[in-house]
Amino acid sequence: MKRMLLCLSVAFSFHFNAMIQAKTVTLRIVETSDVHGSFFPYDFITGQPRGGSLAKVSSYVNHLRKTYGDGLILLENGDILQGQPICYYYNYLNRQSKNVAAEIVNYLRYDAQTVGNHDIETGHAVYDKWTGELNCPVLGANVIDTRTGKPYLKPYTILHRQGVKIAVLGLLTPAIPNWLSKELWSGLRFEEMVSSARKWMGHLKRTEKPDVVIGLFHCGRDGGITTPEYAENAAMQIAKEVPGFSLVLYGHDHTRQQERIRNAAGEEVLCLDPGNNAMAVADAAIQLTKRKGKWHVMSVEGQLVDMTDQKTDEAYMDHFKEHIAQTEAFVNRTIGESRHTISTRDSYFGSSAFNDLILNLELKITGADIAFNAPLSFDASIRQGPITVADMFKLYKYENQLYVMRLTGREIRDHLEMSYDLWVNTMKSPEDHLLLLSEQTRGDQQRLGFRNLSFNFDSAAGIDYVVDVTKPDGQKVKILQMSNGQPFHEEQWYRVAINSYRGNGGGELLTRGAGILKDSLEGRIVWRSERDQRYYLMEEIERAGVIDPQPNNNWKFVPEEWVKPAAERDNRILYHRQQ
Repeated sequence: MKRMLLCLSVAFSFHFNAMIQAKTVTLRIVETSDVHGSFFPYDFITGQPRGGSLAKVSSYVNHLRKTYGDGLILLENGDILQGQPICYYYNYLNRQSKNVAAEIVNYLRYDAQTVGNHDIETGHAVYDKWTGELNCPVLGANVIDTRTGKPYLKPYTILHRQGVKIAVLGLLTPAIPNWLSKELWSGLRFEEMVSSARKWMGHLKRTEKPDVVIGLFHCGRDGGITTPEYAENAAMQIAKEVPGFSLVLYGHDHTRQQERIRNAAGEEVLCLDPGNNAMAVADAAIQLTKRKGKWHVMSVEGQLVDMTDQKTDEAYMDHFKEHIAQTEAFVNRTIGESRHTISTRDSYFGSSAFNDLILNLELKITGADIAFNAPLSFDASIRQGPITVADMFKLYKYENQLYVMRLTGREIRDHLEMSYDLWVNTMKSPEDHLLLLSEQTRGDQQRLGFRNLSFNFDSAAGIDYVVDVTKPDGQKVKILQMSNGQPFHEEQWYRVAINSYRGNGGGELLTRGAGILKDSLEGRIVWRSERDQRYYLMEEIERAGVIDPQPNNNWKFVPEEWVKPAAERDNRILYHRQQ
């Protein structure tokens, strides 16, 4: 009996000492991504309330900080500098002030920020100033300074919380040259993400020896542009092929994702994407236990938390009231008048007043022979009556430049062939869909019910043509003539007005569609605008005073007896379900 009691005493003593040595800590990590200027709970463009915003994220984070203290880590994943007029105002018009996006990141006390492709799109003068105004590091391990061969931004940051050493490694999609003019990213190159992640993970393990590594990637889950050199979206590939991450947080594709994968070492990795516009956040908890002086990750749990029902942080709103007032004065300025209402909805079903207004202004601004443009907003309208600066952000969503490029007639047709192949179905009967729709993309903030990305649905002005939806892919477009009555020749060279996203290879309509080598695109540009396209569109409307936009009716879908009822059905599917 004495021996048994002694054994029990020794066992209890050992267990008690182990309990003393063991220490458990829970870290809470919150990520926002693709905020796109959604700083406040209303839209400066429409004047309507917004479901999500950083004003609501602020309330959520403040609540968590009461529980977790410095165990709360707040991360921002890029594309914060573009999307709302307040961004445009502080990026380009009120540059003497600190950028509002820096003010907000500092106010919320973010611990790290990655850079997004739309942040780079603002140009060096804007994003270099912004990074210098932030109180947290901007990460981008694969953004390389061509002069030094070293990262232009910090590759990672080290955080120390409650005795735990945390590394946050940042990466950016390397597809920037496919979308943006060289001057916007001059002096930079963008390495392939998987190899960069592997290199820096090795560096972290050898030199930093962190207890936890978090990936913060401005790239989507998978897919997108894929070349022999890189993939646009590689978050899942990195999570699977590069062991060492306890948590992968990503964005860019505007699609909420939550999943666990098993990596090459057989370890589980939690991967979260909160989508866009601060409508949700990625929220993860990492529990660690310290035994014999070493931290061990015991569990990683996480979820996507909707922000639309969160309370607005009134202290946050009060702090930024002057920024709001200045932006409202900017967007509410009247610049002209429209004789009737125009809507992007019409753009998907044929020649439309909304899209043709842009196309016609492109032709007027540039003097080109032909113009291309796609609807950039799924459901935007400009009402009859006064036109304000806010309406111009409905008319043209992005800060693209305007180019004029030399294209042959065949390249023009092939460009359009790919556009319509992405856009419309090959109808076999009158009961088929006109458009390429997908039930799986209804919650996708980029596709919104289309199978493909609608900002790649280019139509043209300056030529008359028909799109026969009964023909197979690659054979739908028949160009009849130039709109001025002159003949159209496939072997002839034409001057084509086009936005810089498309002109640099965005959407691959010029490369994969028209067959132009990516390296040859720069040589095809014969003129480029100094400022963004919206600026020139606004200038033309101010000059005109009153506009009366009408559809050009220079192209249509055929056969009309099939197309008309199919268009009505698809219109109901796309828009009546949205209401």
